[in-house]
Amino acid sequence: METVTITPQELEKSKDILQKIATYYYSKMVGQQRLGSALLISIMCNGHILIESVPGLAKTTAAKTMTEAVGGMFSRIQCTPDLLPSDIIGTQILNYTNNTFETKLGPVYANFVLLDEINRSSAKTQSAMLEVMQEHQTTIAGVIYPMPKIFTVIATQNPIEQEGTYLLSEAQLDRFLIKETMQYPSIDEEFEVLTRIENKVFEPGSAVVTLDDLKFLQTLTQRVYIDPAVKKYIVAVINCTRKPDQYIDAELAKYVTMGSSTRGAIALMEVAKAVALMNGRAYVIPEDVKVMMHSVLRHRITLNFAAVADGVSEDDIITAMMGAVPTP
Repeated sequence: METVTITPQELEKSKDILQKIATYYYSKMVGQQRLGSALLISIMCNGHILIESVPGLAKTTAAKTMTEAVGGMFSRIQCTPDLLPSDIIGTQILNYTNNTFETKLGPVYANFVLLDEINRSSAKTQSAMLEVMQEHQTTIAGVIYPMPKIFTVIATQNPIEQEGTYLLSEAQLDRFLIKETMQYPSIDEEFEVLTRIENKVFEPGSAVVTLDDLKFLQTLTQRVYIDPAVKKYIVAVINCTRKPDQYIDAELAKYVTMGSSTRGAIALMEVAKAVALMNGRAYVIPEDVKVMMHSVLRHRITLNFAAVADGVSEDDIITAMMGAVPTP
């Protein structure tokens, strides 16, 4: 396959677009740099992101702020136990005037879809999103309706409150390019949040880039060069998740019941390309893979109940794996 070289002019244009988005995002959001990067990377890769934290840490605000910056059609779906698949993707409605059925599309037909508290929707409703997220299309009464070319699902979930929630299946989780977690803000950051609320900083603003700019970023991200040695490193990391006893300490390896799918390897490569472009490079280095490795793999590694009892997290396992797999 012939590699198409990215020109300095294209790199400069991408830098300008990324700077505009970041400036808008951080003019409203306080801290949460990793979340801002994760949201932007998801958009650059035309992938989906799952955000997890306790309530009240601005998950929804962050998602809305990022989508405000990039424009396009935005849709918010508040997930509840009684939400039906047809409430998301749409359904057929009988038109009594001519006695025929008409298709009414649901709110999922947008460039950016915020699924708030996705784990509060039933398994049946969650399954309705599988075709949408993977195939970028839905099927209603046998007719296929394609999604917009730029399509990103931003889902949020609360890991603490379990009453009235439904666990996301492994198949559903694997559709998310990234899973990001949010922490409590520092004292200074929380003080700044209060100040910005007083100053009405969080009022809706205007987009600073266009959908064409996003298409340019997505196309350029795909063209970023990745050396075979770096791809072999990615494959080795994924193999480590499947056969941890061959790489990491046996005491940690015993907690892993299932490793990453091939989709995890693809996600690592795509995210690494986006990170390289954000850093102003047209090629990937091993550090680009490492930067977001926790975010790409934490929802693709399954641990047993012993890990929960002993306080071992997916991030602990990933950190050990990063130290065990040789870096090219």
